[in-house]
Amino acid sequence: MLLIADSGSTKTDWQLVTADGQPRAIQTDGFNPYYQTTQQIVATLQTQLIPYLTDAAVTDVFYYGTGCTGPAVNHIIADALRAVLPTLQTVEVNSDMVGAARAALGHESGIVCILGTGANACCYDGTQLTRGIQSLGFWLGDEGSGGYLGKTLVRDFFQERLPADLREAFQNQYALDRATLLENAYQKPYPNRYFASFTPFLFAHLNEPYVTKLVTDAFVLFLTTYVRRFPESETWPVHFVGSIAYYFADQLREAVEQTGLTMGRITKAPAVALVDFHKNG
Repeated sequence: MLLIADSGSTKTDWQLVTADGQPRAIQTDGFNPYYQTTQQIVATLQTQLIPYLTDAAVTDVFYYGTGCTGPAVNHIIADALRAVLPTLQTVEVNSDMVGAARAALGHESGIVCILGTGANACCYDGTQLTRGIQSLGFWLGDEGSGGYLGKTLVRDFFQERLPADLREAFQNQYALDRATLLENAYQKPYPNRYFASFTPFLFAHLNEPYVTKLVTDAFVLFLTTYVRRFPESETWPVHFVGSIAYYFADQLREAVEQTGLTMGRITKAPAVALVDFHKNG
């Protein structure tokens, strides 16, 4: 049986393609080989994935994930998968950027951007990635991502730049104090996940001009900083993958228009599209 994974910093969407060709969705925590060991990943897979595979002899896995930048780290994921799937014959580990490109474009050419917990962008010629950005991660980059949006919101809250009604609503919902904020930002793992967890507040208040501007400005910054630097952006459409792109689609389209780019497709989660890509060879 075939198992396909699309893994971000927050969650992993799995698609198990059974003998009848029908995919079955499974969701686990996200993985990042830069922050987790093979043993830690194995422990999560044993408790969150394997219980759903008791009737499946998985032979082939195609894994696309954040942090999977090359053989030096990809083996961490591959070793974990081999450890928990004894029937495994083939395992292929690629970056989430490759997965996004294959899901959004198949064998077409175009520019593909990930806007989820993190952010990234690349050019894809229908076969391989031809140009990309040097991602600096959450603290030094990720403009336009869920982590960036949440970080901007929380910073404005503590620096009293939120409109009074939004500030009151935020405090009532989260009761956030400075000590808790700094602990999650600097002492606990996955600060990007923590700050991305505030994006539902932004979505719930999209009718507020402050929120619309915050989100649109973040997307404009992402597009001008990264995508506009690709020469291909003059002629190629720009496609987007990820929950942030999906839920803030109106603000994203506005940002694309402001930056003079051509809007392409928005794909919320690429795992389903990747099933079609691999089933069709």
